[in-house]
Amino acid sequence: EVQLVESGGGLVQPGGSLRLSCAASGFSISRAAMNWVRQAPGKGLEWVSTIFSGGGTTIYADSAKGRFTISRDNAKNTLYLQMNSLKSEDTAVYYCEAWGERGQGTQVTVSS
Repeated sequence: EVQLVESGGGLVQPGGSLRLSCAASGFSISRAAMNWVRQAPGKGLEWVSTIFSGGGTTIYADSAKGRFTISRDNAKNTLYLQMNSLKSEDTAVYYCEAWGERGQGTQVTVSS
């Protein structure tokens, strides 16, 4: 059974940083393409970033390029999203996805 548990969200000031984690179980993250997506208040799901299996090629939404970094620790079976230079418009619930499953999400609030 695929299980995904996000953590690391919180309240941060504009310009600050956060690192989100997604602990996976039931599969090996090294063999899966994994996504970060987010949902801002009153809006639909927005894709943020993907890391592909194998070599770990990464891609980013324009809104995340240059500020966010997706990575994984295969030994810990954990996916990460390092978010720097955060803006108010990054406020959202962030979810990780794999194999058609999504975790419960972690809230990120960027506010002064």
